[in-house]
Amino acid sequence: MNRMRVLAPGLQTTVQDLGRFGWAHYGVSASGAADALALRAANLLVGNPENAAAIEMTLTGGAFAFEDSATVALTGSDFGAGLPLWTAVAVKAGETIRFGATRSGARAYLAVRGGFAMPLTMGSASVHVMTGVGGRPLRAGDVLEVGEAVAGRPRQGAPPPFAMAGPLRVTAGPQAERFAGELYCADYTVSEESNRMGLRLRGPAIPSPPGGMLTEGTPLGAVQVPPDGQPIILFVEHQTTGGYPKPANVISADFWRLGQLRPRDEVRFELVTIEQALGLLQEQERWVFGLMRAPAMGPRY
Repeated sequence: MNRMRVLAPGLQTTVQDLGRFGWAHYGVSASGAADALALRAANLLVGNPENAAAIEMTLTGGAFAFEDSATVALTGSDFGAGLPLWTAVAVKAGETIRFGATRSGARAYLAVRGGFAMPLTMGSASVHVMTGVGGRPLRAGDVLEVGEAVAGRPRQGAPPPFAMAGPLRVTAGPQAERFAGELYCADYTVSEESNRMGLRLRGPAIPSPPGGMLTEGTPLGAVQVPPDGQPIILFVEHQTTGGYPKPANVISADFWRLGQLRPRDEVRFELVTIEQALGLLQEQERWVFGLMRAPAMGPRY
């Protein structure tokens, strides 16, 4: 069986899939890839099911050596590995792939044909960094076995046609009526205190609405406003309940953009309707589906 050895782990490199669902009532959020669009694309390009386990690198990538030849795909941000992005690539036996610091965005994804054969915790190979559920970030000397999760031929790809720039699109949150629209009138900056649990923003404080509220469930992408008025976007390892009011929720089609935000990046919000949000998500899913119909690679892959 082919194996991949971790020579250098990078800043925060983990194994991720699309996450574990159905455990929120136990306080366990889904976790999974911070940029699920890039992970899905990487898997489909090498011929895997879109939920196969792959490698997520954050801000600074690692170095990995393959014992045997393999087919890989790199998606997401440009980490300067010398590999083309968004297409299947053949790797020779004994070859080492080295990644540097990100040149754009925050995260890159490395999928290998067959996926990584990882034990499942609550049905997922995803590492929940904040709690340790599913494992830990990779370390030098770790060895990952390549699995047999193959669903199709490797494919030629192309970058997605969705822009990273522009405001984050949101729909009205459950407490939207308690705010006067301040969220949409200012620029915010992603704080260095951000992590996979939440993206903390810094900017003009939003006045705390009067009255208290009961603790309620919290979804991915919820924009909550704590007493200091500095918004927090709940991220992939978010708490499952919370008592801060939520004026808005990032739409599903922009979740991938949350995974590519870096400290000091600027953020603005734009309110859209549910119908607009569904239309944008359908457009994105059509692009993902198109990857399965892209031209197949040659026999050496």
